[in-house]
Amino acid sequence: MNTASHPAAAQRLSMTQVLLCGAAIVTLSMGIRHGFGLWLGPITTERGWTRETFAFALAVQNLAWGAAGPFAGALADRFGAFKVLIAGSLLYALGLVLMGLSTTGLAFTGSAGLLLGMAQSGTTYAVVYGVIGRQVDPAKRSWAMGVAAAAGSFGQFLMVPVENGLINGVHLPALGIAIEGAGWQHALFYLGCLALAIIPLAAGLKEPDAGPRSASHQSLGQALREAFGYPSFRWLMAGYFVCGFQVVFIGVHMPSYLKDHGLSPSVATTALALIGLFNVFGTYAAGTLGQRLAKRHILSTIYALRSVAIIIFLNVPLTPMSVYVFSAVMGVLWLSTVPPTNAVVAQIFGVQYLSMLGGFVFFSHQIGSFLGVWLGGKLYDSTGSYDVVWWIAVALGIFAAIANLPVKESAIPRGAPAAA
Repeated sequence: MNTASHPAAAQRLSMTQVLLCGAAIVTLSMGIRHGFGLWLGPITTERGWTRETFAFALAVQNLAWGAAGPFAGALADRFGAFKVLIAGSLLYALGLVLMGLSTTGLAFTGSAGLLLGMAQSGTTYAVVYGVIGRQVDPAKRSWAMGVAAAAGSFGQFLMVPVENGLINGVHLPALGIAIEGAGWQHALFYLGCLALAIIPLAAGLKEPDAGPRSASHQSLGQALREAFGYPSFRWLMAGYFVCGFQVVFIGVHMPSYLKDHGLSPSVATTALALIGLFNVFGTYAAGTLGQRLAKRHILSTIYALRSVAIIIFLNVPLTPMSVYVFSAVMGVLWLSTVPPTNAVVAQIFGVQYLSMLGGFVFFSHQIGSFLGVWLGGKLYDSTGSYDVVWWIAVALGIFAAIANLPVKESAIPRGAPAAA
């Protein structure tokens, strides 16, 4: 059986401390990135770029995030999450500032794409979940991961209106409030300063035990061969690919899709905020249910319901109310795949290399994200519509619902053939 062990109770960090600091970090790191779609219009208009230029940079961001994830996770497993989080925070701030200063598509791809992608790999789920996996009792692990994922959702609910206010200002005549916005460029500078707040929060995830974290003494190479030789790991990666395609396509291109159909920017802002708000409940529920139900069934249900929601959305009249209902439904399903997916990885392989293995699963997610955001811009520029990409998202959701069904959740037997 899986012999991965946890730190002794006396050596563990307080669960409350881990969850508070981890949740705050994810709130900032995920919250900032969830609003990037709000910059598509103003940046492309001022710079004279096509939507594909902007979309390609964010596609590179997602790919860089995924590619750097296993390395950030391996470093966190080896040297602790604290140092990785500090480096990620500094990169995040630098990337946001350079994103605002970029005047060419290549420079924008380097800042908004490569730098921010690498920054996110060191400040989001893989690194934080590694600490949760090692420091939280297994009986509460899925729930704790749901809390952290819910924090990322709350970050979207909180940060999207904040970012819109930084760009465009806040105007509430009924309350006598009229605050001018800083503009898209200065808004990025302010967010860069905010990203530095991750550094003091990282201190709460500094693990006390720097020694070996597993009784199995499994090497990194052995862990990789075992994981990639195990069919369930590959099925999880396939499902997560679809998750990335769907959520990033919707998150980045939804504002422009609604604008093309004559809806005001405030509808798009509200829609993204609703996704974040309802995802708080969805991710928490997924983490809690993961303690009681088969996680593969939870994942299959989530992907199937996403496809159903998109089909209905595309076939009803497009009004602010239909957008809000769709956003609420998608919000419940948005990041609710995160807790059960990562909990299954920990359950199968143990926690010694959880950050690294979670990073590889997330790399698959980010390949999907790359295709979702890039194809959204590419096919829009070539067809003048997002319709093809919407229906690709539906088909992929059905595939992911089927792909998660054969996943085996029991701990892998050490020393037995990987596919046994």
